Parts: sequence; structure tokens; C-alpha cells
Amino acid sequence: MGEIVLAAKICHVPSMYLSELPGKHHGCRAAAIAGHKEIGRRARELGADTAVVFDVHWLVNSGYHVNGGERFQGTYTSNELPHFIKNMEYAYPGCPELGELIAAEANLAGVRTMNHNIPSLELEYGTLVPMRYMHMDVPDEQKFKVISIAAWCAWHRLQDSFAFGAAVRRAIEKSDRKVLVLASGSLSHRFSDDREAEANIHNWTREFDKQVDMHVVQMWREGRFKEFCAMLPDYAEHCFGEGKMHDTAMLLGLLGGPEYNRPAEIITEPFGSSGTGQINAIFPL
Repeated sequence: MGEIVLAAKICHVPSMYLSELPGKHHGCRAAAIAGHKEIGRRARELGADTAVVFDVHWLVNSGYHVNGGERFQGTYTSNELPHFIKNMEYAYPGCPELGELIAAEANLAGVRTMNHNIPSLELEYGTLVPMRYMHMDVPDEQKFKVISIAAWCAWHRLQDSFAFGAAVRRAIEKSDRKVLVLASGSLSHRFSDDREAEANIHNWTREFDKQVDMHVVQMWREGRFKEFCAMLPDYAEHCFGEGKMHDTAMLLGLLGGPEYNRPAEIITEPFGSSGTGQINAIFPL
């Protein structure tokens, strides 16, 4: 019987890759990178062999989609921010069997879902960035099998994403995998306007967004997820939630929805990045 061994809400900001490179921003995301490494370390210590990533950088317009490829390998440059992420190499095994189980379980729950095993269907950086740091300095035999799930759901209901997350949990429990589940997306996501972008690389765009993010994180620390689930639609709308925060809905659906009440462990404290709010936080099982 499979199990979820660790679940987390994480950042994937491109400035993490920029932080590796020589220049004025070298080291600027050391805390975020350290957070990813710690989450990966803990997951392996708990026996994780597979990572399932709810990726808000994979945009879909209809249905729910799972990238259950056999293997992912290539060199990635962001078409959104090519001056931040360029020529980033990656190579990870996939897990088609779990992808099929997830799609089947979601369809049984009435959530129209497709699993894809298509070599030309590549990964987005919402998956590639955390996988980079969670695999850094890790031997090939300890690599997670990777499944990426589209979480930029442009025309979908958050309630369906809660139901989808619950189906993912049931699928994992029917599998033989030990799984790390990651909701890869931001808190608030109001990018700074172009003329302020450089000045705001380490800040929030609006004080309103920062204050709401800080309140939300305090709610997480206190395990107040019934209240958070109730406010999630308005939070996503008024603070420009990334991908409408479907990654967060999927994660909470997987954890039990409004009934989930475990205090979150903040691994990387909230920080501003190009106007957006970011965090790494473990949601105890």
C-alpha cells in the first residue's frame, strides 16, 4: 500500500536559479534553496521514492491533466524570464503507473482527468525548479520519480481541485509508491509593473498583499484551515493568486479540506520576489 510521506507548499521563483550565478544577485535566494534541500532530505529520510508536483506554471484550459511520462530530460530556458532561467539541464525518471492511477481515481470522483505519457510533453519550471534543488548533490539512484500535474486551471472551479486532491491521495494509497507531494506556487502573485520590476526583485508590489500573506501564514501556523479554505477564493482573486491557487486547493483536498487542522511548519519564512509573496512550508500529515 502506498502512502504520502510528506506534503508541502513551496516556491519556484526563477530568481532561485539566478541566485546560483555570478553577479549582483548571487546568493539572494539561499534561504529558499536551503528550504527545498531540507524538504527533499526529509522526504528521502521518510522513504519517498516519488514526487508529485501540483504545478501552477502548467496552464490548461479544459480538464485536469497529469504528465505521467516515462522520463524527463532536456535543457530548459524560460520563455517568460529567459534572463533568469536559461540552459538549465534536467533528467528525472517518471512514474506512468501512478499517473494512470491518479487519472482513474479522479474520473471516478467526477473530475474529468487525463494522464499523458507523451515524450514531447515537457515539464514546466514550477516542477523543474524545486526538483533541481531537491536533487542537488543527490546520487542518481536516489532520484525521485517525477509526476507533474497541471495546476494553472484557467476555467476550473476551486472545489473541483479540492476533489481532485482527495482523489490523488486515494490513488497514492492504492499504489506501491511512497510520495512527496508539493504544491508549487506562490502566496500573493501581483507582479511588479515593468518599470518597478528591478527595484522590487526582493519585495512585494503592494503592502496589502504582504499583510494578507502574513495573516495567511499565521493562520497556517495555527492550523486554522477551516477559515483559510473559506477565504481561499477571495484570497486568490484579490491577491492575484498564482494559477488561481489551484495548487493550494489540490494540496488541501489531499490533506482533508476544511477539516485539516495541523499547524504548518514554516521551513523558509515568507519573502517578497519580483512583487510576489513566497514561502516553503510543510503541512504535517
